[in-house]
Amino acid sequence: MTKQDRAVRTRLALIRSAAAQFEAHGYVRAGLARISAGAGVSSGALHFHFADKAAVAEAVEDAAARALREAAVRGHVGDGCALQRLVDVTHHVARLLCADVVVRAGLRLNVERADGRVRDLRREWRECVQGLLAEAERRGELAAGVTPQRTSAVVLAATTGIEVLAREDHEWLARPSLTDLWQLLLPCLAAPRLAGAVDPAGSKPAESGPAGSEPAESGPAESGPAGGQAVEGQPVGSDPFGCGPVARDGQAEAGRAGLALR
Repeated sequence: MTKQDRAVRTRLALIRSAAAQFEAHGYVRAGLARISAGAGVSSGALHFHFADKAAVAEAVEDAAARALREAAVRGHVGDGCALQRLVDVTHHVARLLCADVVVRAGLRLNVERADGRVRDLRREWRECVQGLLAEAERRGELAAGVTPQRTSAVVLAATTGIEVLAREDHEWLARPSLTDLWQLLLPCLAAPRLAGAVDPAGSKPAESGPAGSEPAESGPAESGPAGGQAVEGQPVGSDPFGCGPVARDGQAEAGRAGLALR
């Protein structure tokens, strides 16, 4: 293994360990000693990659933001039914939230550190929903009297509620929960010509991996540090995605990557 490979792996492990600590304890209570221990490295190794806890948190947020933006981009790709793509992207985001401790922690940090944040993931999710509903309106997919503005408020409130409830019970992020939501909403939102045409369970198969599977090499660790400078020639890579079981402690690596619905 080259020096660069070791640096990438170490940084990836530190981000995941930090995410587990931030999710479990919040930003204030999470400690650097536990983060380095969870990654299996020394405190010196942690400080080689990150100047302080704020820099670690920024790296976790960056990784979460990339994965969530990719999910939003997926919703806007293609010429198919915009309403179906909206349904699909909510299911995809739910899978990311369920599978990836980095995404969950990044969302929590984005709320907790609102005063100093450089991004607003909640706003980005709102823009994603509004954009797809505006496209649905242009395509004549919305029922008479249904507007993107009013509809987006309902969708945002519902998805936010599911995300908040899922913090105590991850079953809220399971496919049946979102399917039930869309089964209630779609008859009110969709134009009559689309009756039965939009699948509330999502039109795309779940992208799941084996239980306990390792993340992709080009995962969150490949983003630059908070200051935007590369570490040991580390490349800036793509974002990881997928599903897996939710890890409950800092040593376990929860799934792979993955909108702040809150």
